[in-house]
Amino acid sequence: MQVIATAGHVDHGKSTLVRALTGMEPDRFAEEQRRGMTIDLGFAWTDLGAAGTVAFVDVPGHERFVTTMLAGVGPVPAVLLVVAADEGWMPQSAEHLDALVALGVRDGLLVITRSDLMEPDLALDDARTHLAGTPLADIPDVAVSALTGAGTDALRTALGALAARLPAPDDDADVRLWVDRAFTVRGAGTVVTGTLPGGCLRAGDELELAGEEGVRRVTVRGLQSLGAPVGEARGVSRVAVNLRGVPREAVTRGDALLARGAWLPVTTLDVRLHPTRDGTDDDLPRELVLHIGSAAVAARVRPLGADTVRLRLRHPLPLRVGDRAVLRDPGRRRVRAGITVLDVRPPELRRRGAAAARAAELSTMGAVPDPAAELRRRGVVRSADLAAMGVPVAGLGPAAGGWLVDPEHAAAAARALATAVDAHDRADPLDPGLPTEAARRAAGLPDARLLDAVLAAAPGLAHRDGRVARPRAGALAPALVTALERLRADLADAPFAAPDAARLAELGLGPRELAALVRAGELLRVADGVVLLAGADDRAVEALSELPGEFTASQARQALGTSRRVVVPLLELLARAGRTVRGDDGAHRLRAPGGIAPPGALP
Repeated sequence: MQVIATAGHVDHGKSTLVRALTGMEPDRFAEEQRRGMTIDLGFAWTDLGAAGTVAFVDVPGHERFVTTMLAGVGPVPAVLLVVAADEGWMPQSAEHLDALVALGVRDGLLVITRSDLMEPDLALDDARTHLAGTPLADIPDVAVSALTGAGTDALRTALGALAARLPAPDDDADVRLWVDRAFTVRGAGTVVTGTLPGGCLRAGDELELAGEEGVRRVTVRGLQSLGAPVGEARGVSRVAVNLRGVPREAVTRGDALLARGAWLPVTTLDVRLHPTRDGTDDDLPRELVLHIGSAAVAARVRPLGADTVRLRLRHPLPLRVGDRAVLRDPGRRRVRAGITVLDVRPPELRRRGAAAARAAELSTMGAVPDPAAELRRRGVVRSADLAAMGVPVAGLGPAAGGWLVDPEHAAAAARALATAVDAHDRADPLDPGLPTEAARRAAGLPDARLLDAVLAAAPGLAHRDGRVARPRAGALAPALVTALERLRADLADAPFAAPDAARLAELGLGPRELAALVRAGELLRVADGVVLLAGADDRAVEALSELPGEFTASQARQALGTSRRVVVPLLELLARAGRTVRGDDGAHRLRAPGGIAPPGALP
């Protein structure tokens, strides 16, 4: 299926043309039929045989309903631009053309209606003059009369050719369905309709409904396309979605059904302006209305460069880089410019000259994002967020914890981290290196899992045991080496006679010095204030193996030649390490090699 919108001045025969092509009534409301004028969006479709099905979004032509017209045209790829032979080009023809150009519509048909009332040549020449210089300048034209049927066959043939040359939709695209109608069906609940440009919707899908009041989770209860139930709908298609979990009053035109987790709510964006046919040389007002899809949201305008501005939206919209939209001045009833979205997560402009610098940066950016350049600008970004901005992430390298890091940013973070480690080591040589969280802050990283990615650019640093340090951090200060040698001499003949607090103070070994020696692997911390030489646990197991199968703490104390102050925490340490077990009677037993307790030991 392809979906095509009508456009043109009020009462130029758009709805009549759709009726002639489809045999269906696009004007659904009694008020429309009574007044003979479309005031809301209408929908109809026809089978073109080998060319497939074409659905039409019929839009109002009156200037009071331009917002509704933009809601209908916004999501579709092509247009039937209708001009009546007896009236020719009219004011709303011009505004509709401005909107089409602003939205980036590049294909369609120029249809001269009422050719039975007047020769179509004058109206055709007039329309061609206005189309000149726009992307629609060379679209094919057909003259028809809905009253007599003249030209209808030629129009159907031209429609088939148009449908065939339109680009194929992306079946893998993330769903974004702009809601253009919402209503209640008895026995079914809330139903919304829209034009699905790409991707796939299925019954049972869980989606997000994004609107002015925020985002809520909804479930697809059922689908219809072309008036019939379907199990799935693919772009491009007109689709009605029966939603579970949302009341009718919670949905309005301009809301969007979104693939879960695939879109970002955007309130600030930087865009490139595309002037209308009469130009945008005069200054833009500070307040305009942004039209995209079926949404219309007030936006504050901040000029940046000659053709770039920053927009701040009244409420969030799901936007991506490359989106096309319209800026309209409702007070003057005119389209002021088209826009292409360049950035949906722009930086703050706090310093003097920041706007000019940002304009220069935006001048290098286009509708198709450069993934490497986007990563370079942001330094560190979540892979999922970058994809949600509309930036392809394939080829940007492995993500650490879901984050991507630009190589230049990683190198700068590594330099900052090295400087911080060196400053810390100079100030506190007994505590070399930085704990993981302190290292993360020093490197300016949002997640500690990025440290290893950054350290790949810093060969002089290593991240282990919860610290980032230089490999030479294991070297001990001379005073500490002297104290260690004196402690070794004390324990040479009595390896389990841990020195008391007075002796440790005499040796110059306070809590920080002891901690440094433990980190360096020179001492074993048995308990607070109780330290032995590294390997004392292995020597204790060896000595205890000479005892009978079961032994008491007193027997262990005698075997090790130490005091109760040492033996009790030492046995607890061995038990935590799984090297001994203790029975209900309080007796201890060594575990056999391989971790199995000898017979009679209790687990």
